[in-house]
Amino acid sequence: MTKIQLTCFAQSGNAYKAALMLNLCGADWDAKFVDFFNGESKTPEYLELNEMGEVPALIDGEKSLSQSGVILKYLSKKFNKFDAKTEDEELEILRWLLWDNHKLTGYVAALRYLLQFAKTGETDVTQFLRARIKPCLKILNNHLENNAFAIGDEPTIADISMCGYLFWPDEFGVSWADYPAIASWLDRIKALDGWVHPYELMPGHPLKD
Repeated sequence: MTKIQLTCFAQSGNAYKAALMLNLCGADWDAKFVDFFNGESKTPEYLELNEMGEVPALIDGEKSLSQSGVILKYLSKKFNKFDAKTEDEELEILRWLLWDNHKLTGYVAALRYLLQFAKTGETDVTQFLRARIKPCLKILNNHLENNAFAIGDEPTIADISMCGYLFWPDEFGVSWADYPAIASWLDRIKALDGWVHPYELMPGHPLKD
């Protein structure tokens, strides 16, 4: 059987969501490095694989998928893990996935990129993003005060999606001491069999000068 391939690079939280899911599911997979910072995801060859020019992309035999939420959903069905057990849970997972992609990941990823990779320093834009991140983290922290995971007592793809950028708090300037329920939740995720830090799970770290 052909191995699953995942295009990724170590600094990508969205790629990490898919890579972590593969690892947690015990999948037979290979990481295919994409030199994102030197424009590889915008080359004609890569655009044939993913017309959106984004990472990750997952190749499973004849099937090619992009967008981390779609990949997570596909893998949850393929491996019958981290999926909903009822229709109500399905809707709840979708609710958190959409919130994560539109709000939490959207803001955190943008701020981290500006500070860590674009090296902009503090600007009006980074201050705007910080102001948007704080209520998102408060929402998540409040939810996790009464729930071990996003959907009750067991992890789902909602958790795997939302944690994607949160193992780099120092890179976007957040202390989990301010959000203790999130800190405990991240510890529970790290305790799952197959968890590996993104910089160790995917190729390309550290960045070459």
